[in-house]
Amino acid sequence: MFRIPTPRILVSVLTLALMSAACQSTSTVSSQDVWTQPSKQLAHKIEEEASRLPWTHGLDRVQLIHWFAQVGEPAYPTLLAMVEDPREDVAGSALAALGATRDSRLVEHLHAIPIAEGSADLELERARTLLRLGDWSVMPRLIEGMRDERLMARALCFQALSETTRERFDFDPRGDAEEREAAVQRWEAWWAERTGDALLDS
Repeated sequence: MFRIPTPRILVSVLTLALMSAACQSTSTVSSQDVWTQPSKQLAHKIEEEASRLPWTHGLDRVQLIHWFAQVGEPAYPTLLAMVEDPREDVAGSALAALGATRDSRLVEHLHAIPIAEGSADLELERARTLLRLGDWSVMPRLIEGMRDERLMARALCFQALSETTRERFDFDPRGDAEEREAAVQRWEAWWAERTGDALLDS
């Protein structure tokens, strides 16, 4: 694991790949989708854990993200609302949990949620989440993310891309700048060849 001083959003998400403020929100999520409703007891637990999440750190945060992912559909409204939390680490944790569900029905809801201007880390985390949910339209953003000046950001983008595509193109997040750029260009050429692929557009 790369140990570099970074925003907590990046550290939590990377740790999760290796193993919400409780929300009464005016969310942009469509109310037309009806998710599986939790039991009264589970609803109380979801609310309790959501209110606890902003105050967790490290492994506690990772375990809580994992718990939300395991709960799945009954927790979706809470997690989707948390994506709009102004605290980036909270929003990023919600995205990580949603991505871990692999439920493609979440894609349109995540696209509907605006990311605050200047929230580059959160934008990248949403792209990673969407890719995990099967939306390949974010591929160019993640390929470009491998040019980020920060090692952690490069590593997270590469991890998402390689896990989904099983490709590597000799990209090394720790490599020197020229080697990284050559590898990113190979990624770009690979993606350009596949733009418009019927399987990717379906």
